[in-house]
Amino acid sequence: MALMKPQPQHTSLADGRWHAMTLAEQLANIGSEVHRARLAKEKGLETRFNAASDRALELFDLTLSDKRWKKRLFELGRMRDIFADAVLGGEEYASTLANLESYFDRFALLAAR
Repeated sequence: MALMKPQPQHTSLADGRWHAMTLAEQLANIGSEVHRARLAKEKGLETRFNAASDRALELFDLTLSDKRWKKRLFELGRMRDIFADAVLGGEEYASTLANLESYFDRFALLAAR
């Protein structure tokens, strides 16, 4: 799996819609892909797992490119690293997709308000 530069799959979001969302909405959308990746991994669906992981990384990169969050780049970059660690087995940060999903669920609740 390519963790560095996945093929763009969210072209309409990359064209500007993503940068109109709040940070909570962006992180909630990333959380949706984390959820999809976790489910695919648990079911042994490697192709779906890889696709969801790539989509999550793409959304992380779109968030990191959003100039509104320039003061949060360290935190957002670290979260991307922790997600990549979870995808690769959690050896560096002991991260899991289930733990990350719990983290992102809070943003889904906030975005729904």
